[in-house]
Amino acid sequence: MTTHASIRSLFLPGRAGRIEALLNLGSDAAQYAAVVAHPHPLYGGTMHNKVVFHTMKALNGFGFPVLRFNFRGAGTSQGEHDYGRGEIDDVRTALEWMKDEYHLPLVFAGFSFGAATGLRAACPDNHVDALISLGTPLNADGRLYTYALLGECPKPKLFLSGDRDEFASKEKLAELVGTASDPKRFVLVPDADHFFTGHLDEMRAAIQVWVQDVLHPSSI
Repeated sequence: MTTHASIRSLFLPGRAGRIEALLNLGSDAAQYAAVVAHPHPLYGGTMHNKVVFHTMKALNGFGFPVLRFNFRGAGTSQGEHDYGRGEIDDVRTALEWMKDEYHLPLVFAGFSFGAATGLRAACPDNHVDALISLGTPLNADGRLYTYALLGECPKPKLFLSGDRDEFASKEKLAELVGTASDPKRFVLVPDADHFFTGHLDEMRAAIQVWVQDVLHPSSI
């Protein structure tokens, strides 16, 4: 699988100010473009997170251009953390920018807080064809996350977590996935924690298999 190494550093015009972003360029024959959202910024999450990086590598390996960005208040993105409310707009900004830049169907991937926040922007977006939710949080540091919108989100969905995730038991995750509309796939990485520590290769491989099975990209 080929990696497209060219990277652009840029800023997107967000509602709370400029949004710091990195764009890994894809192939000229790319059939999809992708956006990847990072974990909770108040706990050190940025677009340089290892799970986010490996997700980018998995998608970019298919030739997809992939945009990573820092939520408001993280890195050099302007604004202040808005506890998931304004961050939905940050995801919308990233999706809109990729749509305008490439005019391709989009894949959205989010890790942890990035998934909980980003799904709310990506599910109703007609330009998003597929969704990847990594380390889907259910109960983290006293915060409860709910996902009622998944019941009315008929896009292909991959739910990928470690079977020892500290913020969502495999039993509760199975219940959540059961409420989501089809098509969907639920993958647990054996012995992996929330951050897939020591298991990033397995996580990345699971993404690649799903993309190949569901999106059928012709150029790798």
